[in-house]
Amino acid sequence: MRPESTTAAIAARRRQTQDKLAQVATAIGQLRRERGTVTVKAIARRAAVSTTFLYENAAARAMVKDAVTASRNRQDRAGQAEHDHIEAAWRERALNAEAELTRTQSEVTVLRQRIGELMGHIRDFDQVVPGESVQALVTENTTLKHRVDQLAREHRTLQERLDGARSNLRFADKRIAALEVDLLEAR
Repeated sequence: MRPESTTAAIAARRRQTQDKLAQVATAIGQLRRERGTVTVKAIARRAAVSTTFLYENAAARAMVKDAVTASRNRQDRAGQAEHDHIEAAWRERALNAEAELTRTQSEVTVLRQRIGELMGHIRDFDQVVPGESVQALVTENTTLKHRVDQLAREHRTLQERLDGARSNLRFADKRIAALEVDLLEAR
C-alpha cells in the first residue's frame, strides 16, 4: 500500500466514525424527546450502529452512559412523584375516615347522654303523669333507642373503613418500598 492510500483510508475511517457519533447523538436526542426507553440496544437500533461500536468507541460509550444515567434519573424522579401522589391520597383518606369516626363517636356520646336524661324523665313522669303521657314517652324512648342502634352500626362501618384504609396504606407503603428496592437493584 502506498502512504497516500493509507492516509486516505484513515481519513475515511475517521469520517465514518464521526458520522456514527453524530447518528448516536441524534438517536439519543430523539429518544429523549419521545420519552422512549434509553438503553444501549435502543440507541444502537435508532442510530443504525452496532452495539460493539457503542462499547468500543470511548466517545460513544460516554454519550450512551450519560444518556442512560439521565434517563434513569428522570424515571426515578417520575417514580418518586407518583409515589408521593399515591401516599398523599391514602393519607388523606385515612385522615378523613379518622375525622368522621371522631365525629360519630362524639354524636353517639351526646345521644347516650340524652337518652339517659330522657330515661330519668320517664321515671319522673311515671310517678306524676297519667298513662297516656307515659305511652308517648315510651314511644319516644323506643325511637331514640333505634337511633342509638343505627348510630352504633354507622360507627362500626366507619371503624371498618378506617381499618381498611390503614391496611391499604400499609400495603401501599410495602409495595412502594419493594418498587424502590427493584429500582435500586436495576441500576
